[in-house]
Formats: sequence, C-alpha cells, structure tokens
Amino acid sequence: MFDLNALLFARHLDDDEEVIEIIHKHWVLGLKVLFWPTVIFLALWAGLYIAPLRPVFYVVALASVITLVWWLRNFYDYYLDAWIITDQGIIDVAWHGWFHRESSRVLYSDIQGVSYEIQGVLSTLLRYGVVSVEKISTGSTISLDHVARPRRVESLILQSMEEYLHSKNLKDSKHVQELLSELVAREVQLGTFGRKGHTNDVVVEE
Repeated sequence: MFDLNALLFARHLDDDEEVIEIIHKHWVLGLKVLFWPTVIFLALWAGLYIAPLRPVFYVVALASVITLVWWLRNFYDYYLDAWIITDQGIIDVAWHGWFHRESSRVLYSDIQGVSYEIQGVLSTLLRYGVVSVEKISTGSTISLDHVARPRRVESLILQSMEEYLHSKNLKDSKHVQELLSELVAREVQLGTFGRKGHTNDVVVEE
C-alpha cells in the first residue's frame, strides 16, 4: 500500500527511530491554499469542453501545467510543514520551496515544557490552535500553528516524553548495575590473588 508519509518524511529519521505520529496542520488550511488552484484547473478544462478548438486546447494545456505546478507547490507547503513525533523526540520539518527545506530535532530530554493555545471563534469551533515546545538547552521555543486538536497533541508529546525518560532511566540503571557487577568481580578477583600471594610469603618464611 502506498504510504505518502513514509515517502516524504523517511529521510528525516534515524535508522533506529520509530514514528509515533506525524502532526499535520488542520485540513481547513489545506482547503484554503488549494481552493483557487483547483477551481482554476477545473475551469480551464470546462472551458475546453465548451469550446473544443485546437488553439483553445493548446492554451488550456499550457495553463493547466502552470496551475498544476501551483497546486503542487501549495500542497507541499501545507503538507510538509509538520512535526514528526518519534520515540526519541520531535522533528520539526519545514518546506520553503522546491529547493529549500529544513528540519530541526528536539530530544525529549531537552524539553522544558509543552503548551497549546486556541484563539478565535473559528479556531474554537474547528478545534485547532498553536502547539509550542520550550527547549532547556537554549530557552527557545518551536511552534506549529493550525494544529488539529492541540490538546491531544500536547498529551501525546508528554506521554511519549514520559515513556522515553522512563526507558532511558531503566537503561542507565542497568548500565550502572553492570558497572557495579564488573567492579565487584574485579575486587573479588584481586582479593583472591592477594590472599594467595600472602599465603606463599608465609610458607617461605617458615
């Protein structure tokens, strides 16, 4: 089955990283940016249907290609401006044009806090808002606007962060236990050798 998210976002992931969810902007924003390219594209071919002439066909074909590029540009600008929630952190992906894209990563261990804001009548009715994440290392904030159900996204990030930190603490605890076991084994081994050497010295003196 064709997976558009895997095709467009896989390049931003590490080999051992698992995607929990990809957060896109609300569909109302996608509808807004794709409305006019879609209407113009359909109107062009409707005009060709009304006047099926060869010169009209050439004009419609050229205008359709331009409109299709416009549609794709708006779609990528909407769809690729997203957050990738993984088992290790948040990847903020932004698409600024055909030859300009960027991404930044915030690990859960570097998150100071998560918040959301819903402002305005339309935002309240359609339940979309701004989700913000504050970083510990720099004190800066990354935000994603027009997020559908921002409260759920906030809870998802906090839950994923809690699971990550819990798993990290377990790994650190296991690592400490392994170090202590190696240290105890080494001390026992050194103590055994020391006692053997002391016994040999006593025998020689007799």
